[in-house]
Amino acid sequence: MTKEELVGKIAKEAKVTKVQANKAIGAFFNGVTSSLKKGKKVSFVGFGTFSVAKRKARMGRNPQTGKPIRIAASRVPKFKAGKQLKDAVK
Repeated sequence: MTKEELVGKIAKEAKVTKVQANKAIGAFFNGVTSSLKKGKKVSFVGFGTFSVAKRKARMGRNPQTGKPIRIAASRVPKFKAGKQLKDAVK
C-alpha cells in the first residue's frame, strides 16, 4: 500500500477529504519521527512499538573491490509488531 492509497482509505472510512486525511497522516509521521529523533519510543497498544536501535561501528567489505571498509556507528529506526497485528496477519 502506498501513502496515496492509505490517504484514500482513511478519507473514505473517516468520511473526510483527502486533503484532511493527508494532513493527518503527515502529522502522524512527523510526530513519530520527532519522538524517535529524541530517542523516545512510540507505542500503539496492539499495533506495535517504534524505537531507535544503536549499531556499533564495524568492519565491512566493499562488494566491488573486496577491500575492507570501516562502517561508522549509527542509530536506526526499529519496529516491533504487537500481538494484535501479529495475530491479524497469521
